[in-house]
Amino acid sequence: MTRGNQRELARQRNAKKHTDVNKGKRDDDGLSAAARKQRDAEIMQQKQKKANEKAESKPK
Repeated sequence: MTRGNQRELARQRNAKKHTDVNKGKRDDDGLSAAARKQRDAEIMQQKQKKANEKAESKPK
């Protein structure tokens, strides 16, 4: 009986270890560093533009 429990606990520990290893890492999207930097810059510009528009439309 206990062996089944030990196996289950070992599986859980192993799964947790593998999720901790990958935590905080990006998925490989096939882009070079320069392409990723360009894409991220465009996304940030869009976010900034949206925030500026929201701030301008906000009544003071």
